[in-house]
Amino acid sequence: MEVTFTAAESLEIVVAEQTIPIQHYLRQPQRLVQAIVETSLTENLSENRFRLKMRPLNFLDLYYFQPTVILNVWATSGGTIFLQSEDCQIKGIDYINDRFSLNVKGKLAPVEKNNQTYLAGKANLEVKVALPPPLWLTPRPLLEITGNSLLKGVLLRIKQRLMSQLLQDYQQWAKQDIIAQNYPETILDLSLS
Repeated sequence: MEVTFTAAESLEIVVAEQTIPIQHYLRQPQRLVQAIVETSLTENLSENRFRLKMRPLNFLDLYYFQPTVILNVWATSGGTIFLQSEDCQIKGIDYINDRFSLNVKGKLAPVEKNNQTYLAGKANLEVKVALPPPLWLTPRPLLEITGNSLLKGVLLRIKQRLMSQLLQDYQQWAKQDIIAQNYPETILDLSLS
């Protein structure tokens, strides 16, 4: 029995503008990846491709698994970031891994409204899976509610990290860039220490 689970999440965050506009910061896709996933769970495959290990999940307290996703993340010159999943593996249950597909799409863009910069974004997550035989007798609505809730929880955790980590990293990045521009010898001295 194959089921499809879906979830979507959007966000709008007020950006405390720094001396360097956030559009410059957003042109570095790895910064978004570092904001949404702990660095210990991330592997940089190329400039725009990343392998992300998610925290282990459980489904109906019966199945425990850890998704690993390959994401393609790229930015436009205006600072809009797009992400798209390329591949996914499920560690923990071979039966599900062989019958599983994940599709994630996201967009994050700086938006100007009333002389204020916001980050507006949306992410869509879809999972298709052929369930193992023990779950075939479970009512389909229960499976769908549970699966959709699981995906929604994943997106909410990513949203929370994005809202706190991304803006904090942007502020630190902007301050470091200003210091580097104004005091390049200080940066050189620090690197020699």
